[in-house]
Amino acid sequence: MSMPEYLETPQGRRIAFHRVAGTGQGTGPGVVFLGGFKSDMGGTKAVFLDDWARRTGRAFLRFDYSGHGESSGAFEDGAIGDWAEDAAAAIGALTEGPQVLVGSSMGGWMSLLMCKRLVGKVAGLVTIAAAPDFTEDSMWAAFDEGQRKALLEDGQVALPSEYGDPYVITRRLIEEGRTQLVLRDPLVLPFPVRCLQGTADEDVDMSVALRLLDHAQGPDMRLTLVKGADHRFSDDACLALIETTLEEVLSQIGAV
Repeated sequence: MSMPEYLETPQGRRIAFHRVAGTGQGTGPGVVFLGGFKSDMGGTKAVFLDDWARRTGRAFLRFDYSGHGESSGAFEDGAIGDWAEDAAAAIGALTEGPQVLVGSSMGGWMSLLMCKRLVGKVAGLVTIAAAPDFTEDSMWAAFDEGQRKALLEDGQVALPSEYGDPYVITRRLIEEGRTQLVLRDPLVLPFPVRCLQGTADEDVDMSVALRLLDHAQGPDMRLTLVKGADHRFSDDACLALIETTLEEVLSQIGAV
């Protein structure tokens, strides 16, 4: 893999990124991939979309939030608002014109924050196992009395992860996350929106996808459930579905 480029954000964070220049005639909106919690731009879905963009001539951006992958900072120092600032800075500085956002897991929450912050910049949205408001509705809501006490008194708690080392969840992550919630206030998505969700996802329950579909307001929203697909949503069939779904959104906005 080639070496990343870097962007210095207004907050002084150094964000690693890869981008593909659009080469097709009348390519229209670019595509931005927003990754998940403690994931990076070298993941299967991000690299797959990079290859798709090169094959189709579509402008494409993938990047690492601060504390993730090859970007600066420590993961434990970050919070939802910080990573949303990183996303807004990257999209603002590294893309031209309207963009279709593809948000995976926490990236789904990030993409919804971008829809609220970058009004007019977002032309379409694809979410994959989107996890809006997960710090409050999944983490804090599931903590037992001992975990809540440790978080409040010690400032952090470690949660087991099937993806490697335990996740260190900080008090700041939980408390700052409450300022970034998107499912409590009106959420208007005035463009094509496609949500993908696996029925065997053990990290994000199907009820989250249904809640998002019910809560958001928009003229063209659809949810696709894939029986047996897990949270990774990255086997060949799921990747093919991501591609066709993204191309459907682009077609709906006249960009194919």
